[in-house]
Amino acid sequence: MRTAILLLLAEGPQHGYQLMEAIADRSGGRWRPSPGAVYPTLSQLEDEGVLTLTAEGGRRLAALTEAGRALVERERAGWTDPFATPGADDDGTDLRGDLAGLHEAVRVVARTGTADQRRAVAALLADARRRTYLVLAGEPPADTAADAADAADPSPEGS
Repeated sequence: MRTAILLLLAEGPQHGYQLMEAIADRSGGRWRPSPGAVYPTLSQLEDEGVLTLTAEGGRRLAALTEAGRALVERERAGWTDPFATPGADDDGTDLRGDLAGLHEAVRVVARTGTADQRRAVAALLADARRRTYLVLAGEPPADTAADAADAADPSPEGS
């Protein structure tokens, strides 16, 4: 969020709503930040002295300070593009889609599952989070390949 806001404000002052719309537009609609993500980030950046927020027509206009412009110029080369659209170099893995499917399954368990089912899913989620960080650290768990094979084969023999 921080990088996206700084890059957009480097182009000129904007209101929070404009920032949300610009992020959604530049990401091709894949990323639609909420006010609960944008406004606290703006406040934090203001506290850091890299932007100012001024009242204008009942809205707060965000603009980079000199320190903010210097920060963007100094750091921009090391930032990944927060608006990047998957392209030819993308491996085709749709983590957002996978996460959305998981989110929906968890919501169903939360609404309709028993206490034992909710506890079991909570344990699965904690394990998935831990294993995800292991993958990121370059240390995938030994049984990842077996789990992937099981996931690909929904038959009872595959589990």
